[in-house]
Amino acid sequence: MSWKKYALAGLSMIMVVSVVNAWRDGHALAADWRTASHEPAGIAPDPATNPEPIVQVYAARAFSWRGYFGVHTWIASKRRDADSFVVYEVIGWRKYRDLPVVAVTEKEPDQRWFGAMPTILMDLRGDGLEAVIDDIEIAVAAYPHANEYTVWPGPNSNTFVAFVARNVAGLPVDLPPTAIGKDYLSNGVVAATPSGSGYQLSFMGLLGVMAAVEEGVELNLLGLTFGIDPMDLAVKLPGVGRLSPLSD
Repeated sequence: MSWKKYALAGLSMIMVVSVVNAWRDGHALAADWRTASHEPAGIAPDPATNPEPIVQVYAARAFSWRGYFGVHTWIASKRRDADSFVVYEVIGWRKYRDLPVVAVTEKEPDQRWFGAMPTILMDLRGDGLEAVIDDIEIAVAAYPHANEYTVWPGPNSNTFVAFVARNVAGLPVDLPPTAIGKDYLSNGVVAATPSGSGYQLSFMGLLGVMAAVEEGVELNLLGLTFGIDPMDLAVKLPGVGRLSPLSD
């Protein structure tokens, strides 16, 4: 078998696993955005019984065909004794209504994203988070693409979360390889990784490399991520995400 056949077989396998993962996460290709569920998934802490400050980062498969390749990510925070969460995210359709794409909303942080089940990427709790929440609010206000949105290669919802993480020392999130747009850098071609544990080189989110303690080593080709994470013994593949024997 030639290398081309091996490559085609590998890409076919990636697509099959991507579809299975998207289906498992509640993604539906033919879903109607007008009737798709936004019900809470029941995985967020209840503010009534969790008075301490909380910061979380979530991800869910993107809507429609995009969900086979990538996820939508967002940030949620709750100050001490607050009775609700504040969710920070970029929503592309707002651009077509002449609204800023950045939305800051009080709501349940674990709502399904057009039917897709969310997962928690980071969960931080404790008194020291009040200062982190202050820094998140500053970074959200400073996001340079508040009136821009491009599904691929960015800036998009994942570009936003990555930007905030890079500018908030207390938010060392390791974004999944399916967060297409996370490598779109707002200024220049070199930056710290979202986790703050390494550095990356990226040209408009289309071509780049990353090396970090948390993320491992990643290669970005046309917005798609290939990589390895030695810390978690994980392989990273486009559309699939992480494959690791240490995964739950």
